[in-house]
Amino acid sequence: MRRHTALAILALGIPLAALADITGTPTLSAGSSFNFDTGTTTSPGDITFTGTSITFQGSAKGGVLPGFTGATNYAIVTQMLLQTLANLASSSPIPASSLTAGTSNGSIIALQTNGGNGAKLLVTAISGNSISFQFTTYGASAGGGGTPTVKDVQNNSSTIPDGFSNSGVSPSSLIVIHGSNMADPNAPLVLWDVTNKALLTTSNGATINVTVNGTTVHPGIYYTSPAQIAAVLPANTPVGTGTISVTNNGQTSATIPIKVVASAFGINNYSGNTAVAQDSTSATGALYTPTNSAKPGGFATVWGTGLGKNPDPTSDTTYTTSVSTISTPTDIYVGGVKATDVRFVGASVYPGVQIVVFGIPQGVPNGCFVPVVIVSNGTVVSNTPTIAVMNNGGVCSDPLFGITGTTISTLSNQGTVRSGSVIVGQLVSSGQTSNIAVASFASTTGGSYSGGGATSVGSCLVTEIAGTGTPGTTTPLDAGASIGLSGPAGSYTLSTIPGIKGSYIGQLPDGAITSTGGAFTFTGPGGADVGAFKATVNLPNPLLNWTNQPAAATVTRSQGLLVTWTDGTPGSFVIITGSSSGNGVSGSYTCFAPQSALQFTVPVWATLSLPSGSGSTTVENGTNYATFSASGLDTGIGFGFTGVSVKTTYN
Repeated sequence: MRRHTALAILALGIPLAALADITGTPTLSAGSSFNFDTGTTTSPGDITFTGTSITFQGSAKGGVLPGFTGATNYAIVTQMLLQTLANLASSSPIPASSLTAGTSNGSIIALQTNGGNGAKLLVTAISGNSISFQFTTYGASAGGGGTPTVKDVQNNSSTIPDGFSNSGVSPSSLIVIHGSNMADPNAPLVLWDVTNKALLTTSNGATINVTVNGTTVHPGIYYTSPAQIAAVLPANTPVGTGTISVTNNGQTSATIPIKVVASAFGINNYSGNTAVAQDSTSATGALYTPTNSAKPGGFATVWGTGLGKNPDPTSDTTYTTSVSTISTPTDIYVGGVKATDVRFVGASVYPGVQIVVFGIPQGVPNGCFVPVVIVSNGTVVSNTPTIAVMNNGGVCSDPLFGITGTTISTLSNQGTVRSGSVIVGQLVSSGQTSNIAVASFASTTGGSYSGGGATSVGSCLVTEIAGTGTPGTTTPLDAGASIGLSGPAGSYTLSTIPGIKGSYIGQLPDGAITSTGGAFTFTGPGGADVGAFKATVNLPNPLLNWTNQPAAATVTRSQGLLVTWTDGTPGSFVIITGSSSGNGVSGSYTCFAPQSALQFTVPVWATLSLPSGSGSTTVENGTNYATFSASGLDTGIGFGFTGVSVKTTYN
């Protein structure tokens, strides 16, 4: 087995650049305040819940995003707007009576904190006595002095939160702990040199304490910061539910639960959602990239953590010169096709870091965003990052998204990517038809452009609410005061979302989208940042007919879901999405299928990833993405869809 030290940092998968993001699910009682920069219920804060309104404190400001509700749209905001939402201009209170609550239809609020950071929250419950919400703050810096606080512990590679069936951390795995005041804030952030020294159980004043079933262990530490610590859970940690705390220079945090499982593999990813996978066929072991695609018949080494207990416990703290097999039953899927030639499953030479070596199976869909999924012990599903796959290798091509590996590589390597998107669509839900058009323009820094969140036709992705990858920093771009839209049934206007630069929305009237679809043309007059443009988006003709809607009313997660349809535009694609909320978490899957297949089976591993609970299933038909150009933009994408959504119970 070859060792490639050039991939050491990627192999470890330690998210050093993501230290500053804070997430949580707090509940505020009436009269309480919340500080989004620290993730704590404290005063002074950024907001106070009075029982009848949310009021902003100090220089904090924000507002409700009109037309965007629920966990699915909350995830979309993360990908499309990010720090754009920090530029809301209003400090006016938000009346509680104007808010909806729940994971499926809760209001989404964007705000700017007193610390100048962008944040978002999803209202999950509200009454006159309290408000509960899920939040993410981008670019915050939790930490400083005082008693340490531990908020959560996750698999370092997948960062799947508690509440999902595939959450938890396993013995011999690399874990990440989030909190505040967990280490000396003045100490330098240094990745431990594991090739020369063993991991220490105390670093920069911090020690981790884990107790499960009467056994207490102290994980070896890779790095510390006030807000985040990465460490390796020792092999002798029992399986079960226990407690974890952090001691910082004599002060110990309160304990929180830790779920230790036999295995729950997480795949390392970078640049949004790209899997850390090597070409094991070649002598160089080069990383698979959009310009160096994997090809069926070749071999891949995928890096991650969470396979389970290492038979050599000394390697949990010490760099070794050889790998060791871990006997956990492991199934590997690439683009939904199961790999049948698995050569190695086990520990790498780095403490807590594990690898899987397998042959890319024949029949894998070609594209730039082909998901890799690793299922351990039959039912425990990993996260779903992507790799590029082409039958002949080389530069990938994804006609669906109008993109090639060369474009992805060029934009990913730019310091800043200025992009725009325009979308028009129709969704029928509970007998109600909504016609909507949106547009968004933003400049993204931090090398975060990757097409993350997309999947090639024939594949599925899973989203379980958690922070992965490096979001970078996004600045909205002014494309004009409004954007015009003309279609077969008339002309309309997309107006700016109040207080949010660069984002436009239009609620189209009944009859704007007909059964024959047609061409819709967006016309932008140009603004301070983006020049004038035209973008034409075609809606399907004829509209797709989802023929087995009743099958989605109740879905047994261990059986997957067959979806069938007729009609739709020849040569187009069908998007199948499912989402559910339960046990305090929300998850979703997205699958792309060719329209010509007239059916698609959502794989068991995708439905298993969702929590048991209530949610929805949506089937949409879209034509290939259109591209447009304008001065001030590096890339412009247009997309149109029509679809039907039904309520679903996931058992």
